[in-house]
Amino acid sequence: MCRLLLFVALFLLNETHAQWYDPEKISKKIGYKYGIALNEAEIKNYDKALELIDECIEANPRFVDAWLSKGGILSTQKKYKAALDAYEKGIALDTVYAYHFLLPYSIALAGNGQFQDALNAVQRLLQKPTINERYQKSAQFRKKCYEFALAFESKKQNQSYLFSPKNLGEAVNSSFSEYFPSLTIDEKQLVFTRRVNHSNEDFFISHPFEGTWQKATPLPGQLNSELNEGAQQIAQDGSMLVYTGCNRKEGEGSCDLYVSYFSKNQWSEGYNLGWPINSEQWESQPCLSPDKRALYFAARLAGGFGGSDLYVSYLQKNGRWGKPENMGAAINTAGDESSPFIHADNQTFYFTSNGLPGYGGTDLFLMRKNSDGNWDIPQNLGYPINTIDDEGTLIVAADGNTAYYASDRSDSYGGLDLYTFSLPEYAQPLPTYWVSGKVYDVKTKEGLPALIELTEINSARVVSKVQTQEDGSYLVPLPSGKNYAFNVARKGYLFYSSSFLLEKKENNNTYQQDIPLIPIETGSSIVLNNIFFHTGSAELESSSKIELEKLIQLLQENPAMYIEIIGHTDNVGKAADNLRLSDQRAKAVVDYLLSKGIEAARLKSKGMGDTQPKADNLSSEGRAQNRRTELKVLRKE
Repeated sequence: MCRLLLFVALFLLNETHAQWYDPEKISKKIGYKYGIALNEAEIKNYDKALELIDECIEANPRFVDAWLSKGGILSTQKKYKAALDAYEKGIALDTVYAYHFLLPYSIALAGNGQFQDALNAVQRLLQKPTINERYQKSAQFRKKCYEFALAFESKKQNQSYLFSPKNLGEAVNSSFSEYFPSLTIDEKQLVFTRRVNHSNEDFFISHPFEGTWQKATPLPGQLNSELNEGAQQIAQDGSMLVYTGCNRKEGEGSCDLYVSYFSKNQWSEGYNLGWPINSEQWESQPCLSPDKRALYFAARLAGGFGGSDLYVSYLQKNGRWGKPENMGAAINTAGDESSPFIHADNQTFYFTSNGLPGYGGTDLFLMRKNSDGNWDIPQNLGYPINTIDDEGTLIVAADGNTAYYASDRSDSYGGLDLYTFSLPEYAQPLPTYWVSGKVYDVKTKEGLPALIELTEINSARVVSKVQTQEDGSYLVPLPSGKNYAFNVARKGYLFYSSSFLLEKKENNNTYQQDIPLIPIETGSSIVLNNIFFHTGSAELESSSKIELEKLIQLLQENPAMYIEIIGHTDNVGKAADNLRLSDQRAKAVVDYLLSKGIEAARLKSKGMGDTQPKADNLSSEGRAQNRRTELKVLRKE
């Protein structure tokens, strides 16, 4: 970019201009100093270069090349406003000589957010028929970017959005570069990569205290080494960390994906995920889904669309990762796609691309899952989050509003720093709560590993499947705005069910729920909490299907189990009517099971009316508890 901005005239056809400015007439003394300035710029000693150029301009204020080169250097430093001042002074001195500098001038305009002015400038340049093919191609590319920026601005809903990134401060950032932030769902652990001594990459962690991030320290345990560890992501529950390791003896290729586990207050040594995740090619920048059943990452693999593509691998029933699947042509391009991040809602996906339409560099995009569980078309996050420069990794906290990213802004402590900012509404995922606790045996009180499934009630779409830790502890994200069935299952036990009704809930809530599982044995029973009937009727609501299918699965997995379905009501109305209704409702459940192939000999039904309340009938909450459907194990052979 620097070469383009400083020496753009070298790419042009030799032609004669009607101009007053002649570079040959600049004094040798000033020309010599100007040459030194350009050499300093070439080795990226920009401050020294600007100092020398300013001396040249002071000696000769009509030195057009010095003004234009100053604009180029300032643009390279992303000081676009100052660059515009220099460019405009140089162009104003001789518009004919400076005509071909309209392209870098337009880039500076766009860098300052002046996309209409940038488009006007590049269109003026393209009116010149004598510019060479290479330069014309660059101008056409920029023209397309500026038109995209203006089109995005015209349809953007939140016109009042203010992009105001806040540096996380010297407790987190240092004179070295910090990047690839990652965050647990409760925002109590911020893990990131730091380039120590400008060479070795290690992981650091910071914890909050009274709203302020505390001094970052190396990640405890065996994970950091003399080799580079980077591009990590911590699981939402803080139990594991996936990351990238390169050029390792045990590696499959140049860069591989690794995993580390947290136990006894420290992180384990990294474990290479092996084939089929890793190959002899490049794999990097892993990201776990909130339920830890999907692993997204960037890779350069044969058969891709070009550059680095995004892939996903799914956890198999045997506990191994499946063969990576390319995420497809809707997201991957001939350019580079990288830095995947899926939000705690498990429905909103962020990534970077320099191949999709955007502002000219690497932009940030998002995709959302539709009602079918497939990804919608990627959306550019727009200016000012995206700029003409390259944007990097973005992550979003559970609240759906707070974003974190790495940038080398003017208030950086050195290199890349970590920043936080608020997302505009159109780029926000669902605010996400969570439920955590422990699954345990109701008799022994010992923790149990189990499978937890969260299903959106209206669509019956499974939002997440979470395997608990070996001790039964778990954390399940709960995206807001939906109602969910919550089911816990383990072989040899009756399943547990409850629900979270968040469709109209706006408060930021978290839930603590320890879950007792009851062994399958004669006399054991559970409440089927997600069986619903129309008011005053024995007709099953469609939302009951989720629970009914779980019941069918339980009976299929335990073919020697015989059960009774028992219906209960509250005490509203006549006792005889309640008894009849409860009996009809229990029978409706049995009829559904029969329709799905469960043998009649294994099923009984009975109505108890309002004779066995679980709570008082004085409140709506108590009456709701009393209106229930129970499953009782008659015998298990």
